[in-house]
Amino acid sequence: MQTTESKSESLVNATWEKRPLIVSGPCSAETEEQLVQTAQQLAATGKVDMLRAGIWKPRTRPGMFEGIGTKGLPWLQQAKKITGLPVTVEVATAKQAEDALHFDVDVLWIGARTTVNPFSVQEVADALRGADVPVLIKNPVNPDIELWMGAVERIAKAGIKKIGLIHRGFSTFGNTDYRNSPMWHLAIEMKLRNPGMIMLCDPSHICGRRDTLMEVSQKAIDLDYDGLMIESHIDPDKAWSDAKQQVTPERLIEMLQNIIWRKEDTNSKEFHSALEKLRQQINHLDDELIQLLGQRMKVAEHIGSYKKDNNITILQTTRWNDIIGKAIEKGDKIGLSKEFITKYFDAVHMESINHQKKIMDE
Repeated sequence: MQTTESKSESLVNATWEKRPLIVSGPCSAETEEQLVQTAQQLAATGKVDMLRAGIWKPRTRPGMFEGIGTKGLPWLQQAKKITGLPVTVEVATAKQAEDALHFDVDVLWIGARTTVNPFSVQEVADALRGADVPVLIKNPVNPDIELWMGAVERIAKAGIKKIGLIHRGFSTFGNTDYRNSPMWHLAIEMKLRNPGMIMLCDPSHICGRRDTLMEVSQKAIDLDYDGLMIESHIDPDKAWSDAKQQVTPERLIEMLQNIIWRKEDTNSKEFHSALEKLRQQINHLDDELIQLLGQRMKVAEHIGSYKKDNNITILQTTRWNDIIGKAIEKGDKIGLSKEFITKYFDAVHMESINHQKKIMDE
């Protein structure tokens, strides 16, 4: 006969393997009543697989609500007992990790403000050494993929077998359409570096507001993310933290029903045959691009030689601004975004500068 512990482990293991994996719950556990009621409504949807709630809340500035603290952990236990949903919380210190394990939290996650600090990640990793608990790791607040990788490696070296990733966007200066810029290319790179590792999207923290959650959630699913972590509250407008980005359980179920859930593959022979032909075209075009870039660099080297002979600087800002301006204009006419053209030509320009610099240094 299975023990209560083994049943709990089986539930967590089954949840961890489920696709899509939907994690939801309030930004902060405020009261036991609020947490349990939210959990019950989420469980009743039949779409939520794991309950999340902030117990400790690292805030940007002092004076903001920083979480109810350890006394909220028994509330999570109660919510789990009533609903059967596994529970997950954020931990940022060794003490928090130890308290969460003591109260049988099923899954832990490391937040963005912790991931950015290797010392903090190591402290949590040391506290988890020997524990059999899955750990999700959010991207660091700043756009540094190596910090994200470092956090994964530290947790793995502590003996944690089940590790997942959460993409919650990156902090950037200035006003944007997002609370935290998604910078999808960094998340995609992280996914490529860790094939097979679960990757969730946290649209709540990317968007910072309710009206764009659906759009970001759909894009994540289109990019083959394994699931979503979305904040939900029984009365979002009265939430003690991050009120603007939370949705009611009713709104959550509407979102999940309207998302087009993509799949990674199909058994259709016709699909694979058509896709293979198009991929071959892509391969040929990529080969041509590489050959053209190589020829461009040869021309750049000749330019470098003329500049060297005449003591002319490598960087010619007027010339470069003219190139970028014309490229953006041409790209717009064929559906290429200004952002892409700028990044692509900047990369080409830097490679050209490097080639010219070698000529100058000879």
